[in-house]
Amino acid sequence: MYTFIVNPNAKTGLGYQVWSSLEAILKEKNVNYQVFFTKYQKHATRLAQKLTQESGAKTLIVLGGDGTINEVINGIEDLDGTVLGYIPIGSSNDFARGMGLSTDPVQALKHILSPEHFTYINIGTAMYAGKTRRFAVSSGLGFDAGVCHQVYVSKLKKLLNKLHLGKLSYAAVALQQILTMTPLKMTLTLDDNTPIELYKTYFATAMNQKVEGGGFKFCPKADPTDDMLDVIAISDISKLKILTLLPTAFFGWHVRFRGVHVYRCKKAVFQSERPLPVHTDGEPVFLQKEITYSLESKKLRLILS
Repeated sequence: MYTFIVNPNAKTGLGYQVWSSLEAILKEKNVNYQVFFTKYQKHATRLAQKLTQESGAKTLIVLGGDGTINEVINGIEDLDGTVLGYIPIGSSNDFARGMGLSTDPVQALKHILSPEHFTYINIGTAMYAGKTRRFAVSSGLGFDAGVCHQVYVSKLKKLLNKLHLGKLSYAAVALQQILTMTPLKMTLTLDDNTPIELYKTYFATAMNQKVEGGGFKFCPKADPTDDMLDVIAISDISKLKILTLLPTAFFGWHVRFRGVHVYRCKKAVFQSERPLPVHTDGEPVFLQKEITYSLESKKLRLILS
């Protein structure tokens, strides 16, 4: 049986509308399914936790955005005993973009009901202040997290979603954040090696996928199946240069320039001289000074398009 976890409020209420059209297809094909609608923040985590507590193979289908995917993976009790399908209808859809999944809901459902290709993906972990959160796309400290925090509460995002221009909200907020933020010293420790000190740092991010923030290809060589984290940090460059580089990040060209630092590792510790915003897959976390990143020992099986 297929189990659907649906965020009816995804993309300003589009979720329920999309589900209604897909449910008609399920009924027409006599598919055996059950559906659960999220009703509040982190409800998808509780649903996934309850649904995966029992032993045996399970197939969870998520309809929503990157935030819904993040909530679900944080609830899955048995990673290697769960198969994940995804129907993306979010504003940024970075997880779908990174995995090459169809963004057409009907086509996505078709691939899920008659799957031909699967892969096993890494799941990242972010540890801070005695807590642990998973991420499927990325987690960062500083500028990119500040953008996510602002977008999360922005009325602009809701307006642009209605105009089907939701990902532009990230670009607009990014511009504001660059102009107002003050870069500061960060220390990165990768795989317990000698700490790397970076001055006038705007952000540092651990990437499981190539893209985040609506398509910014911050780590062009990141591979969610290779048992490695890719790390990017931006430091010691002017705000004007960042504004110039930001558009090139959509193509991954920014990595060629001075001040853009890219690393690969299995474990990373980020330390900042003062508390900064943190995000996991675009979901805001309270301000932190230190955060440790690694990967879960088990992988999650994903249905591909």
